[in-house]
Amino acid sequence: MQTFPASGGKWQISTSGGRQLWWRSDGKELYYLSADGKLMAVEVKPGGSFEAGAPRALFDLAPARALGGASSYAVTAAGDRFLFVTAREEAASLQFTVVTNWTAEAKK
Repeated sequence: MQTFPASGGKWQISTSGGRQLWWRSDGKELYYLSADGKLMAVEVKPGGSFEAGAPRALFDLAPARALGGASSYAVTAAGDRFLFVTAREEAASLQFTVVTNWTAEAKK
């Protein structure tokens, strides 16, 4: 993480990488998805000197098969509730029929 605009300060937040970062609305905690599928939380001290605590796992999302993409989860302003987009349970295969030249058939 670094300040914007860049002023020289950079801080390591995760210990093994992460994606889909969310800030809590008061700026005192951030959340991210770890490489092994866990939702992680890190307390931060906003202000003149940035300080970050140790990452801690909140949920293991790997069994739920969290979807990737730009935003597969959201956090409430207070950071007390989370909404996740997950893959649907395995379902019977869906079948569909493609009808070509249907306009000619409709004229008959």
